[in-house]
Amino acid sequence: MEAIGLSGEISVEVNDHRIAMPPNSTLGDAIQASETPYREGSAIGLLKKDEGGRSGAIIDYVVKTSKGEFKIELNGGSVSSGIWADRFKDYEGVSVRWDSRDAIAFGPFEADIVPDKGSVSLEKYDVIFGAGGLDPGNTHLIIALDDHSSEYGAPEDGSFGKVISGINVLKELGSGDSILSIEPVLEWEETGEHICTSDLSTVLEDGYRIFTYVEVELNPETPEGAEHFFALIRDGTFDVDFVSSSFISDSSLHGEMCKYEGFDPRDKGSVWVRTVGYGSGKVFIARDDRPASVMHSVIGHLSHGMELVQMAEAGQKLMVKTDPEPIWLLGLSFKAAEEKLSALGIELVKKGYVEEDAVVVKQDPPHSIDVMRQGSVEVIGVPDSKLVSIELYDDLAPKTLDFFRHAIDLQFKPVGALPVMMTYENTYIFKAEKAAEKYKEIMPENVPVGKVNAGDIGVTNQAAKRHGMVGVKLDDDDMFGPTGEKFLSTNIIGHILEPEKLKGLKDGDVMYVIESKGSDN
Repeated sequence: MEAIGLSGEISVEVNDHRIAMPPNSTLGDAIQASETPYREGSAIGLLKKDEGGRSGAIIDYVVKTSKGEFKIELNGGSVSSGIWADRFKDYEGVSVRWDSRDAIAFGPFEADIVPDKGSVSLEKYDVIFGAGGLDPGNTHLIIALDDHSSEYGAPEDGSFGKVISGINVLKELGSGDSILSIEPVLEWEETGEHICTSDLSTVLEDGYRIFTYVEVELNPETPEGAEHFFALIRDGTFDVDFVSSSFISDSSLHGEMCKYEGFDPRDKGSVWVRTVGYGSGKVFIARDDRPASVMHSVIGHLSHGMELVQMAEAGQKLMVKTDPEPIWLLGLSFKAAEEKLSALGIELVKKGYVEEDAVVVKQDPPHSIDVMRQGSVEVIGVPDSKLVSIELYDDLAPKTLDFFRHAIDLQFKPVGALPVMMTYENTYIFKAEKAAEKYKEIMPENVPVGKVNAGDIGVTNQAAKRHGMVGVKLDDDDMFGPTGEKFLSTNIIGHILEPEKLKGLKDGDVMYVIESKGSDN
């Protein structure tokens, strides 16, 4: 959308789209007028007009192709990067000349390079010039798709840039595709005056640039890391709990293990998860370039919103979009699952209970990226009567809920499984398959006083030998908790919203639970 340019109006840019607004318009007005993505309560970044000025150093370029866009970040300081900066418009219109497992090349075109006969070593997504037959008039733009070495007729300075987003697009390109346009992205200095706020009543000034969300392009080679990130931002936000000059971090999944998959440099805008040692499970977004690390698995890169990351403050929440989005089918009916998958061209294979009242409680592959790669997913259904909605008390029992969600996989999945250990006198005792009580503390927390209400969910705490047991009573009790323990040994973590569904359970059954959509989760 373009500014109308009427007298007295102000012009602002919302997530790269320029709009005209009446004087004294607020941030909320701009969000409504632009219909831009925004999550209530999340922080919004505002850059003021000309206060910081342009850095003058254009280091990022958006390359639009017939299959989509990718972004190149220049290394800077080399002869080749200077050639690119001077002549990048010359490369618009060139087509894919060849592609292989290791690289893809666009061209040919003429370039003022001095080809070298030797082999050049490239890291994944490096960008170089290469002259076929050592002829500068037969130069190609070559992008590495994997680490390798080859004789490309590249200049002595080698790689001059790196693809930092649009990786999925690279893998789709082939014969017949071409570069449609190349546009520079102007970098704002971090010292420029800015505001980061969730106050929608903030009055705007002419020339403000507004950023409401960040978008993360996840690495298709890191399916477990991607799923870890999906779990982290389940409510659609990245909770900034620590800020440094080099990164921001979210510790919501601190202590949860994640497989190491991505040994890549932690360039500005990269997203990584710590996989070993103290801080494992934490997720970071880089504000500047950092080297690769054997303790940090790089799982993606920002494709939008770097400015917002640079402005974020500890204690704020940033709205997050991802590419791809998670494929979570658990808790859905077969019909709803089919509708979701049909839009993605993915086949649904039904197993288990398949009647009309079936709900999905398991999916294979479990990871979204693997589902997309395979093109099909097998799901197991159970009767809706076995899926029970629960409300959990995060404010009252946060530590115990950390144990509970971890033990039944609610940290990473919409539906958790609770096997029935025993039932007696309207009391149901469950024992999670994962023995999380061996490494998760369950200190006394939110212990009942006076009585336990029917439908309360209790967890035996460490004041008793059988700590880690989960229980529910269908009647009020003024003597013992839901697991049959004394009140001081019982932590109340939530409430069953559909107690009638428990009446059919017997020893050895599995009760599946899903958090109520009406809760904060």
